[in-house]
Amino acid sequence: MESRAHLFKPSAREALDNPDLQQALRRVQAGFVGKRKALVDQFPDFEGLRDRGRAIKDHTLAHLDVYLEQFEARVTEAGGQVHWAETQQEAQQIVVDICRQVSARMVTKGKTMAGEEVQLNEALDAAGVETVETDLGEYIIQLAKEPPSHIIAPAIHKTRQQITDLFNEHHHGTFNDTLREVPDLVNEARGILREKFLSADVGITGANCLVAETGSMFLVTNEGNGDLTHSLPRVHVAIAGIEKLVPTLDDASTVLRLLARSATGQEMTAYTTMVTGPRREADTDGPDAFHVVLIDNGRTRMLGGRFREMLRCIRCGACMNHCPVYAAIGGHAYGWVYPGPMGSVLTPMIVGLDKTRDLPNACTLNGRCQSVCPVRIPLPDLLRDLREAQYDENLTGKPTRYGLGIWAWFALRPRLYAALARVGVGLLGRLGRRRGRFRRLPLASAWTAGRDLPAPQGPTFQAAWRNRRREESR
Repeated sequence: MESRAHLFKPSAREALDNPDLQQALRRVQAGFVGKRKALVDQFPDFEGLRDRGRAIKDHTLAHLDVYLEQFEARVTEAGGQVHWAETQQEAQQIVVDICRQVSARMVTKGKTMAGEEVQLNEALDAAGVETVETDLGEYIIQLAKEPPSHIIAPAIHKTRQQITDLFNEHHHGTFNDTLREVPDLVNEARGILREKFLSADVGITGANCLVAETGSMFLVTNEGNGDLTHSLPRVHVAIAGIEKLVPTLDDASTVLRLLARSATGQEMTAYTTMVTGPRREADTDGPDAFHVVLIDNGRTRMLGGRFREMLRCIRCGACMNHCPVYAAIGGHAYGWVYPGPMGSVLTPMIVGLDKTRDLPNACTLNGRCQSVCPVRIPLPDLLRDLREAQYDENLTGKPTRYGLGIWAWFALRPRLYAALARVGVGLLGRLGRRRGRFRRLPLASAWTAGRDLPAPQGPTFQAAWRNRRREESR
């Protein structure tokens, strides 16, 4: 998927005007948020689990070179092979070469955001290899020729009627307006995909965890398609970023418990599978060959800088589920593989800040993302750092730069700033007293174009703070 992050503003406006998208987002977002809260409230020490998850990821990143070498050694001992891909192009070439070595004609794929990141489907298609997505959501958007709009639920933006129309077109070659029931759609997809599972030469999956201690990978799904993808074909290829590594099986258990609760509000994902190497003589199924493709694609550059904390991300999607911006516009408006708050940090790191200048500003800095992140990534702080980087690199627009300069001049003169604030708040309060809000304001036209601005009531924040301190000191 080529980045379209530079089109964020027109894409966001288009999303806000799309009634089908708005309907889909309202229905699904509430489910994710509610299920997570219900399960977390029942967990006796979820905050402690978050602390352990953060400590595990920080420790691993601090010694990543050691654990990567250990992981490669254990995979090799188990009969598998590790491939190192520094760039997107190298990752594509490695997987294409593996497919060519076994004369693969068809590949089944489990859901992998790393595969989306390096445009793996496009590379396989160009090499003449048929690629079939087996996750139901990914299968739906593959039929629609669209990228995922969510890292956990890729077809979250689709309504049942839209999916019905897609299945009628691709499975039956007809256009029937009759709305199909969900079980009927699932059973139809299952029947189509069963043949693909049995015919595939290579199975490609992502990896939710890589374990240095044993050379194992963990794969979690709610549909079981990941197990069929890695166990039925002759060759299994797992593709993952280098940050997915953890030192031990106990560490993997901690991360997986955080992942399930944060992503879908489950104690554990329905299918949690540990894979270590290819099939052994005593095994009744499994691939003859096992490959792990480890992707860098800018991650080591992040490792040595301010945005290292972003590499703690376990791809649960909780930040976007709780983000008011994502809830309003969905994932496609962000223009690349990773949407929402985590994407607004990660995409500039991989694609380039100059090509993604709107993403760090697509945030109200309300802090909900940080409050629910299972590994406590300070996403608002990282977004502010990106905004500072934009300013330093002269990537912000002139109106913004001039406005910040004027504001900074007054902010460095507290008495003058406070006096102007009192006058401004008082004037706006009097002008808006009757309605309690402003429908239009000259210097806030971008805000009032889509919503009313509440009229100030009472004193300024600074005055209210001083009054409160005086009362507390009495």
